[in-house]
Formats: sequence, C-alpha cells, structure tokens
Amino acid sequence: MDRVGHIIFGLKRNWLAGFSLFLVAYFTYHAFQGDNSIHALRALQQQKIELTETAASIRADHDYLVLKTSSLVGRTVDPDMLEEQVRHRLGFSHPDEVIILLN
Repeated sequence: MDRVGHIIFGLKRNWLAGFSLFLVAYFTYHAFQGDNSIHALRALQQQKIELTETAASIRADHDYLVLKTSSLVGRTVDPDMLEEQVRHRLGFSHPDEVIILLN
C-alpha cells in the first residue's frame, strides 16, 4: 500500500509538468500541420506576392485604356484616334497595312 501511495503522491506532484509538456507538444504539432500552420502562412505570402503583381499589371492596363479612351471622350475628340478606331472597328484596314496620316 505504501508503494501505491507513493505513486499517487508523485502523480499529484508532477501533473502540472505533464500537462505543460502536453500543451507544448500539442501546439508544436499544430504549428507545423494544418490550415493555420507555418507552411500555410508561407503559401499565403507567396500568393499575396503573385496577386500583387497581377494587380499591378491590371492597373497598368487600366491606366493605358483610360489614357486611350480619354482622347475619344469629351468635347474635343482627337481625329487621329477616331480614325484609327473607325478603321480598326469597321474593318477599313488590314493588319499588315501601314497608315500614314497627313494633316
């Protein structure tokens, strides 16, 4: 009976250390596994870089289109741009054709 009492007393005394060891192991495991792990964080950072580059490319395309269409909107229309668009949209020019405008 003395031996069982000694084991129970040892368990009561060391339960906090055992529980702490369990918590450390639990959180260490989940730091490297699952949807919220370090590996998932690295993948998200890479995805963020790729999406930032895509957004910059789209922003540059948008700025180019705004600049190109700004010459067709308003009271003053750029005649060269208007002629270029008419030739392109209505098929009055061929892809290999070179157009020289004389004013």
